[in-house]
Amino acid sequence: QVQLVESGGGLVQAGGSLRLSCAASGAIFSINAMDWYRQAPGKQRELVAAITSGGITNYADSVKGRFTISRDNTKNRVYLQMNSLRPEDTAVYYCNADLIAFDGRRGDYWGQGTQVTVSS
Repeated sequence: QVQLVESGGGLVQAGGSLRLSCAASGAIFSINAMDWYRQAPGKQRELVAAITSGGITNYADSVKGRFTISRDNTKNRVYLQMNSLRPEDTAVYYCNADLIAFDGRRGDYWGQGTQVTVSS
C-alpha cells in the first residue's frame, strides 16, 4: 500500500517562509513526477509546482521566484520551499505523486494535505 504524508505547514506572517515536505512510502517501484497542489476555501485545487524524476521543474505564475520545489529520489521525498509568503498563499497544500507500485499499477496518489495560513 502506498502512502504520501505531508508535513511543515503552519501559521506565518506575510513575508515569512515555510518548508513543506512530503514522504512517499510503501510498495513503490518508481516515482515519476511529484507535484504540489493547493486549494483555498471556495476555490478549485490548483497546481503550484511540479518536478520530474530528472529534476525538471514547473511553477504556477503566481509563485515563480518565491517557491522552489525539490526532491530526494533516494528517500522518495519532495519539498516545497516557500519564501515571501502572501495572504493569498493561504490554502491546504497537497502532495501528489505519479508512481508505479510493485504490483505494476501506475496511478496518482495524494497526501492528506497540510494547512498553510499566511497572516497580513
